[in-house]
Amino acid sequence: MKINNGYVDEPIPQGTDIIKEIERLKKEKNAIILAHYYTVPEVQDIADFIGDSLALSQKAAETDADMIIFAGVHFMGETAKILSPGKKVIVPDLNAGCSLSESCNPEDFAKFIESNPGYTVISYVNTSAGVKALTDIVCTSSNAVKIVDSLPREEKIIFGPDRNLGNYIKSVTGRENMLIWDGACHVHEEFSLEKILELKKENPDAKILAHPECKKTILLVADYVGSTAALLEFANKDDAVKYIVVTESGILHQMMKENPDKIFIPAPPIDSTCGCNDCIFMKLINLKKIYNSLKYKAPEIHIDEELRVRAEKSIRRMLEMS
Repeated sequence: MKINNGYVDEPIPQGTDIIKEIERLKKEKNAIILAHYYTVPEVQDIADFIGDSLALSQKAAETDADMIIFAGVHFMGETAKILSPGKKVIVPDLNAGCSLSESCNPEDFAKFIESNPGYTVISYVNTSAGVKALTDIVCTSSNAVKIVDSLPREEKIIFGPDRNLGNYIKSVTGRENMLIWDGACHVHEEFSLEKILELKKENPDAKILAHPECKKTILLVADYVGSTAALLEFANKDDAVKYIVVTESGILHQMMKENPDKIFIPAPPIDSTCGCNDCIFMKLINLKKIYNSLKYKAPEIHIDEELRVRAEKSIRRMLEMS
């Protein structure tokens, strides 16, 4: 086995039915594939479970599989390992990072907390194990408002690392005692309000669905704001037939599968040649890498036990509150 540039770089035998082989290997090794909505369609289609960060965290905590193949980014694999230390957790390509997580390193975040004593620390799940270990409660875009609302009104809160999500929560909950870390997701930060309004002008009957990691100017023109899973649920239940979707383009695959009679238009970024906005990290995960990860049980996520125990407390608190 050869791990090259963060993933198992082994050729697949000619004539291999890769999907059948993935299914066979899953059974042989008692493995489960968890995939995020932002991965490529063919990865979503072979997953045992597809979801957003909250649902994937919950599934990772409850699965009885011996091995978790996490078709997502690195912090998601870390979260699964934190919750299931006895399981083998694999991320098919360790290069699948996260711009938001990388915008908040543990050393700087620790200094920020130390300079603001007396604050409850709430961190978005899109963070490293090191940041989670400094955190009182982890949250996702699905449950962030609920978690903040559950705390006493007078409680002072540090929220990190996404400034757009933090400011959205602050506006929805009316909390003035929130300090917000200055981080952002490269996908949601780059949507073009001007191009979205042009799409709306061309499609006046379309509803705008936006993720709360988007900038405030975009959230103000949205008909509905919610997590990835919430956007999907809204599209499933709503009676409109056309939507402009302002989040990572991978979710359109599930939206179209579940609503074949509806039209979903991906919102474009400021600088785009393809007309959609992709997470470069999520798109690193493909069927070949999943096959090799199952076959060779690599590359595996490892976390120092002392760090894992500290990080687990903040995640468990979130799961208890969800």
